[in-house]
Amino acid sequence: MKFPRTAKIMGSQSDAAPYAAVFFLLVIFLLIAALLPTPGVGISLSLPTADDLSGASQPTVAVAIDCSNRLYFANQIISEAQLKASLSNTVSRTSTPLTLIIEADKTVSYDELLHLTLLARDSGITNALLATLPRVATAAATP
Repeated sequence: MKFPRTAKIMGSQSDAAPYAAVFFLLVIFLLIAALLPTPGVGISLSLPTADDLSGASQPTVAVAIDCSNRLYFANQIISEAQLKASLSNTVSRTSTPLTLIIEADKTVSYDELLHLTLLARDSGITNALLATLPRVATAAATP
């Protein structure tokens, strides 16, 4: 006996509701991910105004300072006294003169930069440079 077949394989149009549900879930996940905090400290460096900025030819030591005047050395928040001791230890371990690279936020005052430079000088570092972001290269105009 042959039974009549009522189910048709791929006989109907695909429904858009499941695709829309997955799309809206994806949008919700992306919005939630955008609100999550990113790890690290945001320091916005100032852009250079000249093309002939000098670099450091000597070994360097980097110190960052954020908008709240918190100091960072070796990716750790550090106090001023601990920074001075760490810089002194670093200077005593090397035989060549060091250059201090200051990675300062745009909002850090000149007084704080000067104070940090003097602190490094007291530790034995005589050369200090301010870090900047590299200039964005512009494409040459084609004739």
